[in-house]
Amino acid sequence: MRPGNGIYRQGGSYFSSRLGLKVFRGGFVDIVPLSGKYVPVPGDEIIGTVTDITPTNWLLDINSPYPGVLHVSETPWKIDFGATARYLDIGDNVTARVLSVDESRHVQITMRDRDLKKLKGGTTVDIAASKVPRVIGKNGSMIDMLKRYSGCRIIVGRNGRIWIEGEVDKMLLLIKAIRMIDEEAQKHGLTDRVKMMLEASA
Repeated sequence: MRPGNGIYRQGGSYFSSRLGLKVFRGGFVDIVPLSGKYVPVPGDEIIGTVTDITPTNWLLDINSPYPGVLHVSETPWKIDFGATARYLDIGDNVTARVLSVDESRHVQITMRDRDLKKLKGGTTVDIAASKVPRVIGKNGSMIDMLKRYSGCRIIVGRNGRIWIEGEVDKMLLLIKAIRMIDEEAQKHGLTDRVKMMLEASA
């Protein structure tokens, strides 16, 4: 394995530059911070929110200190010059993938995959990116439970942004559960506590 984000070399050893979790991706070892904003990594599937529009691209808030740039050539649409707002407007949410991150943290985003799309309706919830595995759970157990009790559609981005869509009261219940997971991710017995809360509110 090769050292990735959040790792530095000193002498013949490697050290983490921040408190976090080890994540193995494509032959690299990255450190995902336990707190703070998301650090983009090429290949990550994320959820972005449009914050600005130009004739040839969109600027996306990706729950990171670094905005993501989505160029018209990296979408599934054939877009005429200056017609970008007809396809994605400010406030719209999309599922996308981090295409590249250069040394100056310029983040390029792509939607060129059949699973990547514009999200219609719903709302988003932001959590720490390091808590995403807890929202998903072992073998998808936590997210399956959240879907079952809420009846909502849920998409979880690796950047800690979660899109949900459903009945208003069920969405509010789901947001409450997601906040609990975010705040208590390191505590033992979290799954049982979330289940009890969901059952009591059902």
